Amino acid sequence: MNRLAIFCIVLCATGLMLAAPAKKEKEQPPGPITPEQLADSNNNLKQIVLSFHNYNDTYGTLPTNQLSKDQKPLLSWRVQILPFIEHLNLYQQFKLDEPWDSDNNKKLIEKMPMLYAPVRGKADPGMTFYQTFTGKHGWMKAGAAIPNAFPDGTSNTFICAEAAKPVIWTKPDDMVFDGKTLPALGGLFDGRFHAAMGDGSVQRFKKNTDPDLLKLFIDPADGTTIPNYEKWIDRDEDKK
Repeated sequence: MNRLAIFCIVLCATGLMLAAPAKKEKEQPPGPITPEQLADSNNNLKQIVLSFHNYNDTYGTLPTNQLSKDQKPLLSWRVQILPFIEHLNLYQQFKLDEPWDSDNNKKLIEKMPMLYAPVRGKADPGMTFYQTFTGKHGWMKAGAAIPNAFPDGTSNTFICAEAAKPVIWTKPDDMVFDGKTLPALGGLFDGRFHAAMGDGSVQRFKKNTDPDLLKLFIDPADGTTIPNYEKWIDRDEDKK
């Protein structure tokens, strides 16, 4: 075999080696749930619901999605409460008459406050699990206020919770409740989830909590008394 043939064989082999696709790194599981992660998310929700109350005290209504003149949603309530979670400067950078994905506003997605960031696992930058409840049987509607938006009582209604899937924090995207199908919850802690009540308290619920009970908590005006739900509360002392 002459030198030219040998050179061609080596060159082809080298090309094949270079062209070989790199092995995709296997995505690692989020790891065990820690008490610190649970405490952090609990505190995040407490700050969020406190900002709801402060907003309500200031404007007479709860923060809902920023709407256009023709009542189309532009920006999430998560943008609306920025001045109440010590992010006034970021709030002032938004163009409130433009949608979340306008040239100006989409640049601000990467500036998401740590308050909204996932405390466990991985999510794309600018994504959050903290969502409210919309739809016909959700409380979040334009003009909603405390206490009028909660006929069943603020202590009996979820105002915000950890959803199963994250959304872009500036996008007017939340859990929709039609009165029948339970929205998916529990993306941060493998099915367990924290929920903030309208009265400002936060509870952590077990995985596979009775769906009918959760529907009562989500609907602010079903007129049904919440049954005793202690057995569904996920308590740290139960694990000792």
